[in-house]
Amino acid sequence: MKGLIQRVKHASVVVDGETVGQIDEGILLLLGVEKQDTEANADKLLDKALKYRIFSDEQGKMNLGLKDTGGELLIVSQFTLVADTRKGLRPGFSSGATPEQGEKLYDYFVQRARSQHNGVATGQFGADMKITLLNDGPVTFMLDVT
Repeated sequence: MKGLIQRVKHASVVVDGETVGQIDEGILLLLGVEKQDTEANADKLLDKALKYRIFSDEQGKMNLGLKDTGGELLIVSQFTLVADTRKGLRPGFSSGATPEQGEKLYDYFVQRARSQHNGVATGQFGADMKITLLNDGPVTFMLDVT
């Protein structure tokens, strides 16, 4: 399971012209699910994302996690994160979860996030989404728990 996290001033997701999720300051998390992923992987990634120290403390050092700041979390499914890009000019998706498995683990991840943190918004699994964000820094990290 992979999560690309971006520290944002604000972010939103639009599907078919309608805003389905939006946050103010916090983290935009793009979530990629692979075939071998389990609920344990989801729990581990969520814990890491909520505690990963990417926000500045009083001294301006990246020393605080989302849990510390009370910022918001926007979770968006993105299967392209698990693409194999090592060879050729076309990504391969053989390691990606099936849509059914991906949606099940995405829903589990979102449910667990909402039970552990206030201010959680989402995109729409499997939809053509338009994402707008103001990356703060920019600060972007790939979290991989597989």
